[in-house]
Amino acid sequence: MADFETNRFTRTQADVTGTIDAGLRKYMLKVYNYMFLALVLTGLTAYWVFSMAVVTDPATGQLGLTALGRLLYVSPLKYVLMLSPLAVVLLINFRINRMSLGGAQAAFWIFSGLIGASMSTIFLVYVGTSIAQVFFVTAAAFGGLSLYGYTTKRDLSGMGSFLIMGVWGILIASVVNIFFHSGMMAWIISVAGVGIFAGLTAYDTQRTKELYYNGDGEAVAGKKAIIGSLALYLDFINMFQFLLYLMGGRR
Repeated sequence: MADFETNRFTRTQADVTGTIDAGLRKYMLKVYNYMFLALVLTGLTAYWVFSMAVVTDPATGQLGLTALGRLLYVSPLKYVLMLSPLAVVLLINFRINRMSLGGAQAAFWIFSGLIGASMSTIFLVYVGTSIAQVFFVTAAAFGGLSLYGYTTKRDLSGMGSFLIMGVWGILIASVVNIFFHSGMMAWIISVAGVGIFAGLTAYDTQRTKELYYNGDGEAVAGKKAIIGSLALYLDFINMFQFLLYLMGGRR
């Protein structure tokens, strides 16, 4: 009788663990799906804005700006284009608990589109094939780092705190370099940026995994998935931009 009770308890525990594992896999799949769709939206928006803002001289092959291009890239509106994604991401981070799930999703897609519009200038600076190559390098690196963050038993929270301090460091250094225009400083910032966001990819994957709770309702789980995908999306985008500076072929 005692053996029967023990076996029943063991089976019950296994059933609970299996349910949690299945729920976690579904949750993480949703996180990665959100992130993938956001990257697609960003890429399509970036290329669409570029194609509307830039024309190519058929005789010389040189690029020129259309009226929209001058408005977006030269006029004071360029600062709105650069800062608007920051406003939306702050809205998501500080107001998501008060948003509906649909509102949080809409804000995430708007943010992804605004990032695409602001990144459309990379097509002015880098060759298209080079952009594609760096994207796939970033995707491969991101996949390995995220897998590590998902599977490792090591607590990465201490490393995460250090890396977040590093983000502030490269942000301050980037602002300072706006005035100095130092190529060497830009190279150092880019190398540091790749390392920092590579580490944050593993850290944010582990943190996103730890946010999962089997008892969450659909709305709460959906918002957690958006927060997790937002963090990983930003890691990918930043790592891509720093690698593009280091590896990209310029026009």
